[in-house]
Amino acid sequence: MPVSDLSGFIAGLPKAELHVHHVGSASPRIVAELAARYPGVVPIDPAELAAYFTFSDFAHFIDVYLSVVDLIRDAEDVRMLTYEVAADLAAQNVRYAELTVTPYTSIIRGIPEQEFVAAIEDARISAERDHGIRLRWIFDIPGESGIPAAEGTLAIALDHGPEALVGFGLGGPEIGVPRPQFKPYFDRAIAAGLHSVPHAGETTGPETIWDALNSLGAERIGHGTSCVQDERLLDHLAEQAIPVEVSPTSNVATGVIAAIGEHPVTRMVERGLVVTINTDDPPMFNTTLNREYEIAADLLGLDRDGVAELARTAVRCSFLDPAGKNELVAEIDAYLTTAS
Repeated sequence: MPVSDLSGFIAGLPKAELHVHHVGSASPRIVAELAARYPGVVPIDPAELAAYFTFSDFAHFIDVYLSVVDLIRDAEDVRMLTYEVAADLAAQNVRYAELTVTPYTSIIRGIPEQEFVAAIEDARISAERDHGIRLRWIFDIPGESGIPAAEGTLAIALDHGPEALVGFGLGGPEIGVPRPQFKPYFDRAIAAGLHSVPHAGETTGPETIWDALNSLGAERIGHGTSCVQDERLLDHLAEQAIPVEVSPTSNVATGVIAAIGEHPVTRMVERGLVVTINTDDPPMFNTTLNREYEIAADLLGLDRDGVAELARTAVRCSFLDPAGKNELVAEIDAYLTTAS
């Protein structure tokens, strides 16, 4: 099938996005608008952001990411950003997204907890009404801030968590941030009914993935690129059908993988792992979910049927309710029939 034909098919395909960050999804237009409102280190010209979003390594990426976080100063900024992110996702025919939100980084910058939660919820409800996209939240511990961030994030989740909160995560740097220290917080989140979805094995080896599984009760693994270094881990992930949330362009942009052709997603699929395709921080990496599906199709040699199965897999691995999953899978099936 010609690439252009497959690209068109992907563009129209109903999709779910499971690993995408709230602030990291702000478009260049939104980032520039916020930078103009709060002048500082972030460029106010959208055309200059491509250079600003060129990362020397993962640590540099974290520094840049936090500079964008600094542009979110009040609840209206939160609401505007959230709504615009949802609209951008809906424009790609994303029907459902689990947005990884890091409330702690905004609350320590002065936005009251209740106002933050009310803002994302207002944006979620408005986006579903206006664009037909369903959003759910994963509240994420910023690992670089350690135990205080874990305590703060859990408190927000338990005391102010909205009905749309489905997961509890851990992001940020992995080097120097051991996963087992967060076990008590994940235990309490899981006991409260939240799903465990930590990042692991992105910038560190497979031992971090084992820690996420054994200490944090991980139900999905964010990134997990180093799993291919451990045959026993590959066997475990495949046998237990624990999904790996793969974001190919992100891994190249942050220097985790040298080149897209070397991405281990091919090895993961060959070993029988359940894989979902995601964007992570799409504008920062100059990508979209449509583009990530195109890359995955090329790496894995997929046709329309294979691409549609990727979309179904994301739905099945999501925390959407069973009726919602059935509805979205049926929509994917109907689209495949119509488009064929």
